[in-house]
Amino acid sequence: MGWKLEGASILIKNGYDDDVRNDKFIVRPGRIIKVKPSQVCERPRNLNGQEVIQSIGDDHIRLNQYEDRSWQLLVDNKPYIIKGIAYEPSKIGQSPDQGTLEDWMQHDYNTNNKVDGPYDTWVDYNRNDIQDADEKSVGDFRLLWEMGCNTIRVYHHASNKPLLRDLYENFGIMSILGDFIGAYAIGSGATWYGGTDYSDPLQQQNMLDSIKKMVEEYKDEPYVLLWILGNENNYGVANNAKKDPTSYYKFVNKAAEYIKSIDPHKRPVAVCNGEIKFLDIFAKECPSVDIFGLNAYRGEHGFGHLWHTVKDEADKPVLITEYGCPAHNIYANEEEGEAQQAEYLKNCWVDIATNSGPYGKGNALGGVLFEWVDEWWKAYEPTLHDIKPLWAGSFPDGWMHEEWLGVASQGNGKDSPFKRVLRKSYYEYKKLWRN
Repeated sequence: MGWKLEGASILIKNGYDDDVRNDKFIVRPGRIIKVKPSQVCERPRNLNGQEVIQSIGDDHIRLNQYEDRSWQLLVDNKPYIIKGIAYEPSKIGQSPDQGTLEDWMQHDYNTNNKVDGPYDTWVDYNRNDIQDADEKSVGDFRLLWEMGCNTIRVYHHASNKPLLRDLYENFGIMSILGDFIGAYAIGSGATWYGGTDYSDPLQQQNMLDSIKKMVEEYKDEPYVLLWILGNENNYGVANNAKKDPTSYYKFVNKAAEYIKSIDPHKRPVAVCNGEIKFLDIFAKECPSVDIFGLNAYRGEHGFGHLWHTVKDEADKPVLITEYGCPAHNIYANEEEGEAQQAEYLKNCWVDIATNSGPYGKGNALGGVLFEWVDEWWKAYEPTLHDIKPLWAGSFPDGWMHEEWLGVASQGNGKDSPFKRVLRKSYYEYKKLWRN
């Protein structure tokens, strides 16, 4: 109709802690203006014509900020939006809670000298739970490539250089390598019940030693896109980041500075936050962290005011380090549940893409879809594909079903870890990412 709402926003100051009593709402109603229909949607900005005011990295991987405060990641001088997937395939029956979860980078259950998930999986196209004659082994790496994925996230170190090199050289897929920095008490030397203490010098040194091992081993590998620190540590699971966020974010900054001192290629360093909790403290204490990464599960319409919030508070580029939706719905059949997952995930990606580079707020670097294939251990019964709700959330039926987040499933569980059933979301993303 040629009308446009301009300048409207709602900001919540002090909204990054658990105290709602100190929240301050700043409402800007904006104004409705008359424009030509072609002017209702913003046109892409020309980044090539702008001055680069900040540049991080080298000629292979570089993160630029432009004079309009937008950001862009470049690989070999070409714009690179992260079309990422959390790739952690696990064999049914294994569980980290029981100490039985094995390293997927080393799996070779059929003893053919190839890693199972990347090379030996097959697709049950007709969903009859039988590997028919025309359902040859294809491997996850090829399926990821066919989907349009260009990046995988490795949560805590990696154990197979040739495997990740093959993923890059033959499929064009890069890797984000991470260190938990004390999440779940990993790497700090603390016990689970004691939890990581980010003010403890000895535990800090243990975590820096862990980071050193990762960076020195992989710093010269061309497939490493960036480094990522933590995984929702600010929620305080087996650590004190929730109780003492200032010490935590000061350590995150110290860790980022340390990585930059030992990585000759100066790759960007990201944090993995749980949502925007303590964003204000991050902004104050983490000048050396290049990317604000966060796990965010906000709903079927994407991420809302997130891009504006981070730009206003921290002026850092944003990477959605996890987002996803279950394919199971307690009120729908399997086909409807898959369709709702596909629609939800499509809208999330559209929101990311329309705020990247020359579009929208210009601070989205991409996203890491959670996840590639269902993990059956998440509800603590690793031999069952649980359908019980785990916690309430902004999902189609109002519940998180954490064992149903894959864009691929393992079918009825037989032939694990080799069988894959591709869901509608896989094909939806194939259209989005390939275009």
